[in-house]
Amino acid sequence: MGKEKTHINIVVIGHVDSGKSTTTGHLIYKCGGIDKRTIEKFEKEAAEMGKGSFKYAWVLDKLKAERERGITIDISLWKFETTKYYITIIDAPGHRDFIKNMITGTSQADCAVLIVAAGVGEFEAGISKNGQTREHALLAYTLGVKQLIVGVNKMDSTEPAYSEKRYDEIVKEVSAYIKKIGYNPATVPFVPISGWHGDNMLEPSPNMPWFKGWKVERKEGNASGVSLLEALDTILPPTRPTDKPLRLPLQDVYKIGGIGTVPVGRVETGILRPGMVVTFAPVNITTEVKSVEMHHEALSEALPGDNVGFNVKNVSVKDIRRGNVCGDSKSDPPQEAAQFTSQVIILNHPGQISAGYSPVIDCHTAHIACKFAELKEKIDRRSGKKLEDNPKSLKSGDAAIVEMVPGKPMCVESFSQYPPLGRAFVPPTRPPTKLLAQRPTRHPLALRPIWPGVHLHYPGWAVGRWVWSPEGEGTLGSPCGGIQGKDWVTAELQKGIESLGVSLRRG
Repeated sequence: MGKEKTHINIVVIGHVDSGKSTTTGHLIYKCGGIDKRTIEKFEKEAAEMGKGSFKYAWVLDKLKAERERGITIDISLWKFETTKYYITIIDAPGHRDFIKNMITGTSQADCAVLIVAAGVGEFEAGISKNGQTREHALLAYTLGVKQLIVGVNKMDSTEPAYSEKRYDEIVKEVSAYIKKIGYNPATVPFVPISGWHGDNMLEPSPNMPWFKGWKVERKEGNASGVSLLEALDTILPPTRPTDKPLRLPLQDVYKIGGIGTVPVGRVETGILRPGMVVTFAPVNITTEVKSVEMHHEALSEALPGDNVGFNVKNVSVKDIRRGNVCGDSKSDPPQEAAQFTSQVIILNHPGQISAGYSPVIDCHTAHIACKFAELKEKIDRRSGKKLEDNPKSLKSGDAAIVEMVPGKPMCVESFSQYPPLGRAFVPPTRPPTKLLAQRPTRHPLALRPIWPGVHLHYPGWAVGRWVWSPEGEGTLGSPCGGIQGKDWVTAELQKGIESLGVSLRRG
């Protein structure tokens, strides 16, 4: 895959079980990003674990732990080529517990592909206040992803299958919501697809003859097409700030035998080259870059948008970490910020926030507790216009300019000069512990299915409390036993569980 094509990074977002991994895996497979033999191997593995319908998602859920749990935990980077672009797809997890990873992935993207499930009950669950469809779309916009594509997935599971009426309903509701948060629906392609069967992925589907294609209108030029692949080719390539000093937030740091310490991250601004002397902030370590690689290929230079690993001299894996920022030591090197003024967006926070509040914030790849030292002004989260000076408090959904003091050394930058390093996000808080109502029976025949194949992921609930495990996973604990993981889930039970902000998944 040559460097002559423009590099585009895409994040795939949406509610849990909307079909993000299956759609993404199918697209990569169809575009030649993965060979048929590997897919056949995945099919065999998935079938052996009783998860045949996950075979395309297997492309992305490559870690054994992820496969066994049936959810995408870490952000997987996969690549393929279209006629115009060299595309890296970041598969962002849909589970609320992994919102931190979702934020990291989204902040690296040039375009977001929002997957919404068209199945009976599924779209409604995703677009509800407890669903992730709204939250993910707002997150994407907040974190600077200004281009959006919407895939209306699982068209094969509408009633009747491939229903034009259902598609139109979903387009209308999603359009209204994305307009509310700041996107212009006229610039957003909506594509009815089936990630499992491949409908409208690469070419027009015979199952949806009513779909005449999508059109977008924008000042850079109008575009139209039918397939999801065509929609990807109409993404406007961002201007890459190669003329600015280097900024590369570290996503991870690895120790690789025979090579040494290899930091990994995305070049946000500037150029990274072998032989360059770089400084890591806030730890203030300076060293030389020995080599730079992307997708296991050596690079003579890495440009903005490139996700790379680079080998550094005489630096231990213990010396630098995720959240550090790499820069050119000879050109405006990054530094620690003792305090900074930040634009902050607050989502799903119970109650009011006042000066003195010290949440953990996410800024580029850093995840650090910061004190809200002063609330300077409240702003409109879409336009950035000032709404109020020195507000006494902030609440869920507000945007504000806040004077922040980090609890630990941290590197941030001016939003005007380095936008990806100048955005902060306060992750949603978890729902409080609540009581669930008593369920007198555990017999599966007494439970009316809401749709086939939907099970509780975690066994055992009855009269008892919702318990949050250390990993943030929802588990139900009770000495009384209760509904087991393989039993049907009623609409009543689903409502009770989703009221706690925990989603069901297909099992």
